[in-house]
Amino acid sequence: MHTDLVAALDIGGTKIAGALVDGRGTILLRAQQPTPAQQDGDTVMRAVERVLVELTASPRWGHVHALGIGSAGPVDASAGTVSPVNVPGWRGFPLVERVRAVTGGVPVELIGDGVAITAAEHWQGAARGHDNALCMVVSTGVGGGLVLGGRLHPGPTGNAGHIGHISVDLDGDPCPCGGRGCVERIASGPNIARRALQDGWRPGPDGDGSAAAVAAAARAGDPVARASFARAAQALAAGIAATASLVEVDIAVVGGGVGKAGEVLLAPLRASLADYATLSFARRLQVVPAQMGTDAGLVGAAAAALVGRADATAAGV
Repeated sequence: MHTDLVAALDIGGTKIAGALVDGRGTILLRAQQPTPAQQDGDTVMRAVERVLVELTASPRWGHVHALGIGSAGPVDASAGTVSPVNVPGWRGFPLVERVRAVTGGVPVELIGDGVAITAAEHWQGAARGHDNALCMVVSTGVGGGLVLGGRLHPGPTGNAGHIGHISVDLDGDPCPCGGRGCVERIASGPNIARRALQDGWRPGPDGDGSAAAVAAAARAGDPVARASFARAAQALAAGIAATASLVEVDIAVVGGGVGKAGEVLLAPLRASLADYATLSFARRLQVVPAQMGTDAGLVGAAAAALVGRADATAAGV
């Protein structure tokens, strides 16, 4: 595995990042383009192609054995298609087929972005050494992925572990996914900020009304800001506890932009978890911050490509 070289794509609503990554998880080359998220599907694909052209132009490309894609979702790994909520031009878009066409038929592994980040945290980050883990991205949305029995568990379509769309409030607000009272509808950055503003919090002179600004106010002791984070933490705790009850994870890793709030989020999350994770096998569950930072999506996509290649080799493909 140490001598393998793979390519990786991390596709989100803001940026499309690409890299060449070795078997140790070291990024050797990077490329990036902004995501034209509100444009048509072919325009978005052209941005992906520009990233791939930079990667394939490298002298190292001839040693690339596989390519991993971590994409905003939903994704359908079995069909090779993606339908990111925040990229409306891609609905059932044949991303794997289009990427193969650009790269000369290199084997491609597709997973959701939450699963990619889980792969990275399990390989090199906070979940390393844990056989059963939930890793979460709390940001503009709330995503996640699972490690079960020591292996990444993406599920048949690549979306398993998507904790953001567990319903934790049966009579809660409608969620864009079509459900109601989802974790994401309460705990995502925009919804933390929305709740704080609704309850009377006001931005400072700079006019910043983001979740990061709410977090800063919470650190400074603002009671409304603290209450908004406490509500988000409660929703996350309920979702984590439900997951632990179903599949017995022993660690929950929290990353993403909102996760950077640190103890403003994690302290009330741990406190709420004690109220929800009450079964004997769930009480030992620990909650820790993610370690992989902004490279997690690329490293996780690379991990998926490396594992996919190893599985294919073992099967004699």
